[in-house]
Formats: sequence, C-alpha cells, structure tokens
Amino acid sequence: MSTLKVTNIQDTSGNYSSTSAEIYDGRAKAWVEFNGTGTIAIRDDYNVSTIGDNGAGDYTINFDTAMPNANYAKSGASTLHAGGGWSTVYFDTKNASPYSHAPTASNFRITTSYSGAASNTNDSSRVSVLVWSTG
Repeated sequence: MSTLKVTNIQDTSGNYSSTSAEIYDGRAKAWVEFNGTGTIAIRDDYNVSTIGDNGAGDYTINFDTAMPNANYAKSGASTLHAGGGWSTVYFDTKNASPYSHAPTASNFRITTSYSGAASNTNDSSRVSVLVWSTG
C-alpha cells in the first residue's frame, strides 16, 4: 500500500481546489438512514454500528469508530411517523427534557416527535442523521 501526499486536490479541469485538511475536517464522519418503526432497521450508513431502541421515538445512534470528543455537530430529518404525519428530530433528549442526555464520543440520543415537542415522541418510518467532526 502506498501513501499519496499532496498539498491541494483539484478536479481534472483544475477547478474545485481543496486542501487535504479541508477534506479531512469537512466530510461527514457518520451518517445513517433507518426505519424507526417496529424492529429498528438500518437501511444504509457510514460509521454507524447499531441503533438502540429506547422506546417510542427514542433512539441511540452508536458509532463504529468513536469521534475525537463529544463536541460534534449533528443534523437530522424524519418523515412519516406511525400515525401518518411529519416528525421532527430532537437531539440529546430523553422524552421531556431537551439536552438531558449528553452525547458521548461513541454515541448520542435522538427522539422523533410529531407534535412539535420533544416530550411527545412517536416512532418514525424514515429517519436520517448526519454527523460532522474535526479529526
């Protein structure tokens, strides 16, 4: 196996220049798309080992490879919940209190809710989450 060391990377037209540090720091470090109803099932992922089912609309995302620390950025979306409407993804929650469940380097918790409140959770049929971190 060889190592390629470069200062900048460009496409074949000489456009879209990036440094290796920008690529390293800027790409998603983990993502997952899963079915959150019934038996939880990962449809596709990168760097996610399992999804824990903590109850209705309450999930723990576990990483294959841990983040350097617990200060990573997260975003997510969910679609139809079991009752037939749109859901919202809340991070680091467990039912009533937002941010009551702090993320760790190896996992974080989300809840999905159709009522616009983290305290009223409901399973969602499609959940997508992305994670960014340096290092």
